[in-house]
Amino acid sequence: MKLSKERIIKYLKNPGEIRPDCVGEVDSTNTIVKRKGLSGEPEGYLLVAESQTAGRGRLGRTFVSPANGIYMSLLLRPSCSPAEALRITPVAAVAVAEAITALSGRRAEIKWVNDIYMDGRKVCGILTESVLRTESEGLSFAVLGIGINVSEPEGGFPKEIIDIAGAIYEYKKAPENFREQLIAEIWNRFISMYRDLSDSEIPNRYRALSMMPGRAITVLSDYMSGQGREATALTVDDDFGLIVRYADGTTETLTAGDVSLRFKD
Repeated sequence: MKLSKERIIKYLKNPGEIRPDCVGEVDSTNTIVKRKGLSGEPEGYLLVAESQTAGRGRLGRTFVSPANGIYMSLLLRPSCSPAEALRITPVAAVAVAEAITALSGRRAEIKWVNDIYMDGRKVCGILTESVLRTESEGLSFAVLGIGINVSEPEGGFPKEIIDIAGAIYEYKKAPENFREQLIAEIWNRFISMYRDLSDSEIPNRYRALSMMPGRAITVLSDYMSGQGREATALTVDDDFGLIVRYADGTTETLTAGDVSLRFKD
């Protein structure tokens, strides 16, 4: 069943704050919404697509976007400081993980900083792209993109991601109207936090959902080659930095823009 704008609106707590637009296949919802932002579209425009042909992930990686998922981008024009705006991605991660858990009854967890996992498999990626007015004037707008594997695609995931990708439900097992309910639940939760990005409770909610503490990881200096340092993840601090301890006992706080990481087997 195709996504319904009317059903999304029905499940929104404050439908005036989000203006959904549902379409079929697009290249990238982030690309389209960015163009909307540049043309002056007000905050709250939400584009939701059935599938993408050129979905993007962090560090320029491709985000595979088969049918039966949720691929959406929200236009934001935050009035906060640039430092507070950096919280948009982790706030979105909290909203997605909490919403999936609430509606599916199964725990969803956050892999630092912008991926959502269930049962050790990635079910969601989040990408926030910012557009500055000028270096001195700060943020003009941001595009918050979220891609979720709601159901396994027919025939399974492509071989290049089969070892990591997962879905909330098996093929054709998602409840009726689940996608619209999940879309609305994510934005209901996100908007309540977005109103006050400085709320000190948000990092606590993030930590409660984090799958990182105690994990053996590789902090990658070069993603393509896989080269990096072995470490143990300790916790996430109040600025959403990941604190790690290396084999020599030294610790470091990683920021999302600095590194990537990989779980060790």
